[in-house]
Amino acid sequence: MKTQHLITTLVWGSLLLTAACKEGPKRENAQQETHKAAVQAPVYNTDEPQSILASIEFAHGGWNDLWGKKDVEYTYDYRYPSNGKADVSTERYMFDSETSYGSYEKHEINVMPETTGQVSQFFNGAETLVMHDGQKVEDPQAAGTGDFLRRANYFWFVMPYKLNDKGTLASYQGQEVYDGKSYDKLEVTYDPEITGKEQNDTYILYVNPETKLIDRFYFSLPFLGVNDPVIIANYEYEEVDGQMIATKRSYFMPNDKGEYGEDPSIVQTLSNIKFNNGFTKETILEHP
Repeated sequence: MKTQHLITTLVWGSLLLTAACKEGPKRENAQQETHKAAVQAPVYNTDEPQSILASIEFAHGGWNDLWGKKDVEYTYDYRYPSNGKADVSTERYMFDSETSYGSYEKHEINVMPETTGQVSQFFNGAETLVMHDGQKVEDPQAAGTGDFLRRANYFWFVMPYKLNDKGTLASYQGQEVYDGKSYDKLEVTYDPEITGKEQNDTYILYVNPETKLIDRFYFSLPFLGVNDPVIIANYEYEEVDGQMIATKRSYFMPNDKGEYGEDPSIVQTLSNIKFNNGFTKETILEHP
């Protein structure tokens, strides 16, 4: 796990979880789901792991609340602290269709790093279009990367709700102290009969029992040969219009001895977050 390729692709692995869940973008019964407007928060019970997942959803503001906001726009900075290289984009999503648009003002890592000029990616819920300086990109690698990132970036944004999708298998793993705080640990993976995969991603969530937020988690990437949950993500949150958003995400990978450095391998930041912009599949493509 010491190659630059793995560093580049590890965060993309979230897409594997999206594919694993196999749950469509629309939740037709969203009005009946637990959300922030509920009279009473879900009971948080470590003897019932699914109650912890429901509490996580509620603490983040609720899927129904997010659904009601219809869409989001934000500035996304994906950066290697070691050398300062970054992909910086304006991200836009529509929640009812998982439409995902990204316009890159800087692309030095994953998105056509050998080129200059403006690059945009648009996933309309069925297929992805990649444009470079207004021209459609035909290169299979660039097109495939665009399709991957559109789905993965959307997944990261709605992750607290996706963790409780159909097929989730959750088990309580006790408590652990990290950085002076006591966390409830929850292992989450997916039923292979639902996903159709022999090996599914595994998450070890560190849930703050006071805030019900996931401050830290370990995860695996079987697709890349990382079969154990050894990659670390630390999250920091801000409240934006009733939603708790992970606006800083720091990722750490072990070296060949299983040791972790003090500095993260990748840092992602989200800023300028705006909901309910009135996007349609046509206007979402307007240049930021």
